[in-house]
Amino acid sequence: MKYIIIVLAFLAMSCNNKAEDAHAHNADGSHMGEEIPQLSHTIWTHKTELFVEFPALIVGNPSKFVAHFTVLDKHQPVREGSVTVSLIKDSQGIRNTVDEPSSPGIFSPAIQPKETGNYQLVFELKTSDYFDKITIDDVTVYANADDAIKALGTAEDDGSISFLKEQAWKIDFQTAPVISGKIYDVINTSGVWMPSPGSTKSLAAKSNGVVDFKVNNLTEGTEVKQGQLLMSLNSQGLTSNNLSTDIASAKATFQQAKSEYERKKELYESKIVPKSEFEKVESNFEIAKANYQSLVSGVSGGSKQIRAPFDGFIKSITVSNGDYVDQGVALVTVGTQQSRVLKTQIAPSYGITMGNAQGIWYQTKNGQWRNVATSGGSILSIAKDVDNNRPLISVFAKVNEDVDMPEGSLTQVQIAMGNATQNRMIPVNALLEDYGSYSVMVQLSGESFERRPVKIGKRNGENVEILEGLQIGEVVVTTGAYQVKMASMSGSTPSHGHEH
Repeated sequence: MKYIIIVLAFLAMSCNNKAEDAHAHNADGSHMGEEIPQLSHTIWTHKTELFVEFPALIVGNPSKFVAHFTVLDKHQPVREGSVTVSLIKDSQGIRNTVDEPSSPGIFSPAIQPKETGNYQLVFELKTSDYFDKITIDDVTVYANADDAIKALGTAEDDGSISFLKEQAWKIDFQTAPVISGKIYDVINTSGVWMPSPGSTKSLAAKSNGVVDFKVNNLTEGTEVKQGQLLMSLNSQGLTSNNLSTDIASAKATFQQAKSEYERKKELYESKIVPKSEFEKVESNFEIAKANYQSLVSGVSGGSKQIRAPFDGFIKSITVSNGDYVDQGVALVTVGTQQSRVLKTQIAPSYGITMGNAQGIWYQTKNGQWRNVATSGGSILSIAKDVDNNRPLISVFAKVNEDVDMPEGSLTQVQIAMGNATQNRMIPVNALLEDYGSYSVMVQLSGESFERRPVKIGKRNGENVEILEGLQIGEVVVTTGAYQVKMASMSGSTPSHGHEH
């Protein structure tokens, strides 16, 4: 009987403990075991993408933010600087600052709300390069977890593709917003690169002499800097056409003419000699002066120096080291790729004129499309006549930037025509093609993506018109879309490399 009583007592205590556990509460009064809903926001500015995750804000509960900051240019994590988070209502609030990221791109400030209500949540990013301020409106602070769960519900899988910021930061990744822009009809053709006037210069011998190269391994393609000494012409030891002898003779003639000029000038000012006689002496002096200055210009150590006229490269060399050359002989040609002329030809049926040609795009060596107007270039001229020998119309455009393609090489060209229409467009690099159908990866939030089919229209250089599937302001992946696509096919979601 005694043992039965003890067993019953233990059972009663166990029941009481279970009853107490079933009605246990959190410090804020909510039931234990109910998880506080997690919130996330993704906001883009002109410089930064902020993707922040945090638990619903509850009075008296410290809330830790996991704020991912990405520099949009090259899509890299913010690696240094400070972040201040502020919870503001009626111009008053609380704030907290962290002076460095907890890991590259991730800052973890925390705040503890004091009162319920609707607030502004403000993030201020300060780095050595720039400052950015990002505001999230209508952020609610709840009285307890029950209110938060009742208002927000529980998280459900929306079927989107998960691609973490840590993954994006490790690869070549870039995004761009859908914008409204001008769309032109285009003529697709090809063009050939030509040197523009002033982009090449042939350097000739300014005196007779023996060529002496001053740059080791001076060959075609060698890069040179403005003012760099390329070669010299040495006439020392020559019995005729000796530069040193010519300079000494020119100097003597110049000094003699100068003395005669100064003497005649005093006599002319005193009205002792007539004006005609003075003008003749003055002319002889100017000629002697110019001749002497021309001979001594660019001379060092008795040799005439040949220097690069601008930054560029050697296009051609017409002499060999040690050759004897006469004055006026071409020695070397220097060119630059910073300015080029793009020549393209089209059929006369297009009826292209300077009035309806709106611009030109060309493809670079790595396949990127560039607008000639971006660097201040323009269409130079459009031919007006054709004949049997010239059945096509030539169009010439000036490109004011470094074109890393050899002269005479071909490139793809688009010529914009007529009046533009306004429509949605995205970079053409964002397109994924499957058997003639197109889709894009839309960034729904910082780490959530969706593959969406689109209907495209005209292609204008680096941009393509979107007829269906996207809205202005949505963000698409322009570089790295294939990696996001592969993540959707893997069937598993990688774990986060940071605390959420």
